[in-house]
Amino acid sequence: MKRMRVKARILLISLPLLGLIPSVNAQTLVRGRVLDKDTHEPLELAVVTDLHTGKKTITDDDGDFTLKMAAPDPLSVSMVGHTTETLTAPSGTPLIIFLPRGILDLKEVTITNSTAAGGVGSFHTLSNIDLNLRPVRSAQYLLRLVPGLFIAQHQGGGKAEQIFLRGFDADHGTDVNISVDGIPVNMVSQAHGQGYADMHFLIPETIAAYDFGKGVYYAGRGDLCTAGYVAYHTLNTLPHDMIKLEAGEQNTARIVCLVNLVPATARPKGQSAYIAAEGLYSDGPFDMPEHFNRGNLFGKYIIPLGEANRLTLIGSTMSSKWRASGELPDRAVAEGYIKDRFGAIDSAQGGNTTRTNAAVKLETRLNDRLTLGNQAWYSHYFFNLISNFTFYYFYPAAGDEFRQHEHRDMYGYNGTLTHKAFFDNATLISAAGWGLRYDNIAPSFLAHTADGGTILNYIQLGTIRETNLNGYISETFRSGHWLLNAALRADYLHFYYDNQAPAKDTSAAIYNGRSPRAFKTILLPKLNIQYTFNGRTQVYLKTGKGFHSNDARIVIANEGYQILPAAYGADLGIHWKPAPRLLINAAAWYLYLRQEFTYGADLGDQAVSPGGRTKREGIDVSARYQLNSWLYANLNVNLARPRELDQPKGDDYLPL
Repeated sequence: MKRMRVKARILLISLPLLGLIPSVNAQTLVRGRVLDKDTHEPLELAVVTDLHTGKKTITDDDGDFTLKMAAPDPLSVSMVGHTTETLTAPSGTPLIIFLPRGILDLKEVTITNSTAAGGVGSFHTLSNIDLNLRPVRSAQYLLRLVPGLFIAQHQGGGKAEQIFLRGFDADHGTDVNISVDGIPVNMVSQAHGQGYADMHFLIPETIAAYDFGKGVYYAGRGDLCTAGYVAYHTLNTLPHDMIKLEAGEQNTARIVCLVNLVPATARPKGQSAYIAAEGLYSDGPFDMPEHFNRGNLFGKYIIPLGEANRLTLIGSTMSSKWRASGELPDRAVAEGYIKDRFGAIDSAQGGNTTRTNAAVKLETRLNDRLTLGNQAWYSHYFFNLISNFTFYYFYPAAGDEFRQHEHRDMYGYNGTLTHKAFFDNATLISAAGWGLRYDNIAPSFLAHTADGGTILNYIQLGTIRETNLNGYISETFRSGHWLLNAALRADYLHFYYDNQAPAKDTSAAIYNGRSPRAFKTILLPKLNIQYTFNGRTQVYLKTGKGFHSNDARIVIANEGYQILPAAYGADLGIHWKPAPRLLINAAAWYLYLRQEFTYGADLGDQAVSPGGRTKREGIDVSARYQLNSWLYANLNVNLARPRELDQPKGDDYLPL
């Protein structure tokens, strides 16, 4: 009996202890949201770490995260440009974590398996570092933040920049897909060049973040994404009102003003509204004053609609005008016709442009794991450019001046549906997207002109209508050290060109007897793999298919031949942090194009010239190093070897 009483006592004592064991080791799903302390804006790509196990996760574009861990374990939350916070995770209650702004410290950078925006081989950390550290003087200089991308300007300050990336002279955007807040910047079948990307409507002080990707590996990017893409995101909330005055050489002056329209007390409710305005004037460095003037106005309004919806309204308008000195023959300087290369021969060159944008976006959280996004947008663009590259070569009496001109209305819609599923040691993110874009260009023309735009005769004249329907599905699976992304995108393009050039024009005969319509569908598979050894080393392989569309006028002239030339690419890369304040990205890459585009440079050759097959291969290296709390060093090395495949060795260099 005594032994039985002892056993009973031991059992009674043991039962509650046994009950404690699962409660101590039980894993629970901790949920939370990370916000900027000043603006109450969600922070995407903040790193959330379980300090007990070392397990990490990343916040999504709403600042939300989920992490399976023991509830009382301590959490660390960090992000580039913010101060790290440490706290204990409660059980059951979702966390709201506010990160104060701080000095950018590369020690805070952690390499993780990110399923957030960008996914495999994401460059978000690199873009955050560069945007925080490098001064930006204009919207165009924002492009230079992309490692390996450089720009050049000619024909005056109001024209879109010439873009160079991964061995492409991408003209003004043909092979680089650019967007702002989901609104495409590139213009297809544009009067001056396919994919023309005029960014002058963007006020640089309104940019909150940008992301970029090189190559053809991104399901959300379609037409013109061969060399890569750049996507900018404007501020949702102003941290403070601002007025800026700038002045410099060459009679250059600029004023910028940003003003909040709602009080700071509205921020915790998720409401914000502000306007931004910019005015710029410059005479430029040439003997003939450029008289470049530009005015910009931008506004953004965000309001929550109940618990699950957020509505965003965006509007902007821009107007620009300038004169251009233009190109000069070397002998004009050598023979003393003009004193130096800063002179001008034809003072009538220049242009004027306007662009107006409007967008409405509704983001809906259907439940904790399912989100829906809908965005409709509209853009109007006016373009007028006077150029004279060859002076009196083609027309010795009247001169070779020409005018490119268009009125364009663009309409678009983007939809996304994202679902997150959580398993014991894995996460699956399923995404679907669909979209529509319609361009109506009436008229679009190239004309032989004189005296600054007086039309002598039309070389091209017509109405263009172009439609792009697209959709994609993407599955991103993360488990342990591995991340796998597989996606399939489909694009349908319909082209229409109504030739209205006079019968005497040589281009009119090209379209005689041809259908004014053509269409085609292209499928774009993507497969990307990423392996993260630890918080310091990650390797990735990206593969995929992309395309750049051709100008509608060329499509119809060629009777639909090679409407959508495909591109195939692969990247093998590494993110590496060999020291606490040193971050390195390196990649070896290859890109094959079924058809290369070359653009005419004078009045006698203004069309897009479809070329043959090409290949590009190269190496990209980027390094960011922090020497101390106030001194940083950057290094970008980009090597590219572009070649034509259908030409003998020695003759296989690409034009331009």
